[in-house]
Amino acid sequence: MLPLQQFTDYISKYQLFTETDHILLAVSGGKDSVLMAQLFKLAGFHFSIAHCNFNLRADEAMRDQAFVKLLAEEMEVPFHVVHFDTKAFAKEHGVSTQMAARQLRYEWFEEIRSQHNYQAIAVAQHQNDAIETVLLNLVRGTGISGLHGILPKRGSIIRPLLFLSRQQIDDLIAENNLPFVEDSSNLSSKYARNNIRLNVVPHLREINPNLEDTFSQNMLRFAETETLVQQVVAQTRERMVKQENGFVALELADINALNPQKLLLYELLKPFSFTDKLVDEILLSLDKQSGISFYSTTHRATINRDRLLISDVNKPSKNELKYLHGEGSLAIDDIQTLSLRFSESINFISDKNYAYVDANSLIFPLILRFKEDGDRFKPLGMKSFKKLSDFFIDEKVPLPQKNKVPLLINGNGEVIWVVGMRQDERYKVATTTKKVAIFELSKS
Repeated sequence: MLPLQQFTDYISKYQLFTETDHILLAVSGGKDSVLMAQLFKLAGFHFSIAHCNFNLRADEAMRDQAFVKLLAEEMEVPFHVVHFDTKAFAKEHGVSTQMAARQLRYEWFEEIRSQHNYQAIAVAQHQNDAIETVLLNLVRGTGISGLHGILPKRGSIIRPLLFLSRQQIDDLIAENNLPFVEDSSNLSSKYARNNIRLNVVPHLREINPNLEDTFSQNMLRFAETETLVQQVVAQTRERMVKQENGFVALELADINALNPQKLLLYELLKPFSFTDKLVDEILLSLDKQSGISFYSTTHRATINRDRLLISDVNKPSKNELKYLHGEGSLAIDDIQTLSLRFSESINFISDKNYAYVDANSLIFPLILRFKEDGDRFKPLGMKSFKKLSDFFIDEKVPLPQKNKVPLLINGNGEVIWVVGMRQDERYKVATTTKKVAIFELSKS
């Protein structure tokens, strides 16, 4: 017997949808999504089925598609299907195959939902998926929001099976003799989530046999804690964040008075894409000289006397900013390219087209831009700062060329390299360096 009452009670408790809503079910053909479809059918809800073929498992992928299509026909509900060239998308956008598949499917689900006026998209994630998400977030680094795992409802996405564990789903499938298809990639531990599921969670269950129930309670507490924190953040933002002449301004005195300081400032700067590491750099620089800037992917934060001013770096500007997010190449102009690679060992090449930097000192994204008023750096081999304008005079750089020399800027606003000319002393490789970032300027 299927847990129909628990299912409908869970939907009602979290107000996932109403009985008159039409829901789009994401069905892969595996146990979880098959059970979800059967529960929707048994409950008499209005639904359609959507299936993604990622073209990653050849004949197996076509088998899954045929199975889900047949399931939709047997249930007499509309069926949507799409084919993706997932590997090509991953290569083009520089992401993993898993990340590519996730982005492709959710964008398509939302497109179908909008076109057909479905009220929500139901995915068949369960308690163990939530546990794996929390563990992944902890390993990779997370704030409070990463500790509550996946929520029953977020935007148009609903998760009506979060009241069940993986074992309970396995048992229900077996007891009710429900047909399903198995994705062979789920048995491979090369993916991080699978590795946690296959090799980590079983050990945790040895310590706590009631792992799913314990995590569910913990995640509920974390979600409530996040709600409380966001209320405090909203009140703090209303009190501290001011709009002034195209800038967002925060008084340094207010920042110094924050408690807990790091948590609240991170949340205040989060909408401007400032990372945890950049917030650390900003806090360490509050009592330093005015004028230092820090760059996120979208904004610049500048300490200006007694305030922190935040501006949008994507607004049209004479000085176009380009970003380097990691290993790879970045075109400076039609003939020059800057590239970055990392190495554990190094053979120095005495060439101004190369810069060798302690990788641990880098704050991504790095910015490539041209000279701005007030730029200064510590030329390699020198102990004191030098204005870039003075450096260009000493190097006899012609006036028309001064604004055409690329500068490589760290995420904290400091000059790493006057590209093709001189590296900054603060970023040189030292005896304690464990990983070297090698920058190369090449010309076609």
